[in-house]
Amino acid sequence: MMVYDKNIYKPLKAKLIEVIEESPLIKTFVLIPEHEFSFKTGQFIELSVDGIGEAPFTPSSSPQITDRLEVTVMKTGYVTEYMHNLKPGAYMGIRGPYGRGYPVESFFGKEVLILGGGCGLAPIRSLLYALEHIKDNLEKVILCYGSKTPSDCIYKPLFARLNSIEKFEAYRTVDKAEEGWNESVGVATKLLDKVKVNIEKSIAVVCGPPVMMKFGTLRILEMGYKDEQIYLSMEKNMSCGLGKCGHCMMGEYFVCKDGPVFTYDELKNTPDIWK
Repeated sequence: MMVYDKNIYKPLKAKLIEVIEESPLIKTFVLIPEHEFSFKTGQFIELSVDGIGEAPFTPSSSPQITDRLEVTVMKTGYVTEYMHNLKPGAYMGIRGPYGRGYPVESFFGKEVLILGGGCGLAPIRSLLYALEHIKDNLEKVILCYGSKTPSDCIYKPLFARLNSIEKFEAYRTVDKAEEGWNESVGVATKLLDKVKVNIEKSIAVVCGPPVMMKFGTLRILEMGYKDEQIYLSMEKNMSCGLGKCGHCMMGEYFVCKDGPVFTYDELKNTPDIWK
């Protein structure tokens, strides 16, 4: 594909070639855009269906791949329910990319501790691909992920793959075990008890449901991380993606324009950041 200098405010036509069922409520859509599409890990897009609507999502695929895009969608409302009924061959629109992603170049020489929960693993997977690409410049990458049940755990093959990569460690836990589950049981923060990190030469990333992000951030602070060492992906209440509707206002920030990636230092004095 030729590089296409597109208008980021106009949807780019993309063909749906595969739908992967990740869990009862979550599907991954594999899209081939009409022209090359690039983004920085942690940035988001607006994914649309003509005549139905659009919604914001952070791509879950590698930012190094520009001729194919993967977007993981949880069924939560009218637009996403319609998307879940789409079949390969349908067309969708991609608008963006928007916002501020992860400053992965600043992670060089450090250990990266990632705490995730639920559908928060979608943007984390993109980050993991980006970190794998630069792993020679990193000391270590540790993923701690929690889901409600084993059935709710998305990207199931991902964990074995990560544990096969040099410098990577991946751990899972569930709130409620099912027959055959032989990994941890409990909240995601429980996994932090089993990891070893050099906190002075480390950064932490937290992404998931608000309650998990709140207690995960507090636990990471207890471990000794400084406010500026913690990165939060605050993808809540985004709508237009343009900083016009105001749905995503968080204190002085528009999440869609100033984030969705922030340091805890930037947000710590903002009221109700976990709601």
